[in-house]
Amino acid sequence: MENVSFGKKQILIVDDEPSILKLLNFILSKQYVVHAKESGYKAHLWLEEGNFPDIIILDLHMPHFDGTSFLKSIKISGYYREIPVIILSAAEDLDKIVANLPFKVEAHFPKPFNPESLKMEIARVLATLTTAI
Repeated sequence: MENVSFGKKQILIVDDEPSILKLLNFILSKQYVVHAKESGYKAHLWLEEGNFPDIIILDLHMPHFDGTSFLKSIKISGYYREIPVIILSAAEDLDKIVANLPFKVEAHFPKPFNPESLKMEIARVLATLTTAI
């Protein structure tokens, strides 16, 4: 398991674009522990190693094991299904795609995105989880 800063929430970012992974790591790593994976396959392996993020930021369009397949695999899992997911994607008609997903996601943002809006949404989702406990 990776070294984790005590008390910080963990974010798993799954995106095949290195620039997005670097940007998200830069804007989020002061407040959260960021785990960046460049494919759904690598993210799934990371989860299977016993890691459990507080939230997942997921791109939909990736080669091989895409975001939709990754989302399905975690949402049908008894262990991972409650992890909140935020979609971050350059997909055309993102609103329609998200509306037709068979699984709930907490929010979605088109690329390019406003980093402050994303940070606020992450904080909102995590606060909702904390108050639900």
